[in-house]
Amino acid sequence: MPDFSRIVVTPTRGALGAELSGLDLGDHLDDATVAEIRRAFLEHHVVFFRDQTLGPTQLAALGARFGELEDYPFVEPLPEHPKIIAVIKEKDETVNFGGGWHTDMIYRPEPALGTMLYALEVPDRGGDTMFADGVLAYRALSERMQTWLADLRVVYSVDNATRAIRERTGGQDEAGRSMAERTDEEVFDTTPVHPLVRTHPETGEKCLYFSRAHTVNFEGMTVAESQPMLDWLQRHMTQPVFTTRFHWRPGSLAFWDNRCVSHYALNDYDGERRHMHRLTIAGDAPA
Repeated sequence: MPDFSRIVVTPTRGALGAELSGLDLGDHLDDATVAEIRRAFLEHHVVFFRDQTLGPTQLAALGARFGELEDYPFVEPLPEHPKIIAVIKEKDETVNFGGGWHTDMIYRPEPALGTMLYALEVPDRGGDTMFADGVLAYRALSERMQTWLADLRVVYSVDNATRAIRERTGGQDEAGRSMAERTDEEVFDTTPVHPLVRTHPETGEKCLYFSRAHTVNFEGMTVAESQPMLDWLQRHMTQPVFTTRFHWRPGSLAFWDNRCVSHYALNDYDGERRHMHRLTIAGDAPA
């Protein structure tokens, strides 16, 4: 276990994640403190902070300490900062943003390294986020299954996700409208192919790297041939034994590693408002 002298690291009761305390993220963090946060991030795959006060500029400055910030092509950014988007579900909306298990930006040739999500307004009950650990899910496989999956590559397309949102929302909810409209405007039509078993570029850990919502098929296989295994992978990776659940409060921040973690924003708070700010940090091509 790494030694930490500048932060307090308390693992969650779930399969992954840790709460980091003893920090005011709005202050300038020295390099040694940032290095400790990164070590905890790499070890626990998602880290949580409580009771923070972060404006958009402060949030962007924090994210930039961990890598280059990237654009999110389907939602207009905040006027205060071009790399941060508002994630809002209004009281009268029924579909949330980020519902269903997924990995951020996996439909890009170079998907996101990580995501930061900061809570401004949360419902009295519900609105938690689930996280699933692809490293643990990979380790739980038999050696024969690990060997068989090692050569599989997955074809991704953002069109799959936006099509599903259109069907779920009927074009009536903000999450569906914003993604669908900007998908059409931006003509974001790349279909990258990524390995199913990814080697983490910093830790060397092998993990299942997969996002069912954005999946088309396995490379070299038809959609029909791919579907049974894709569905099984989804069920396997999101078993409770591989997950943790985070309960938001105003001022909470989550920072997760998209290279080995998938997540699910629960939609169990109809009639209440939830308002978050999100940024993503640029990554590299999976290998």
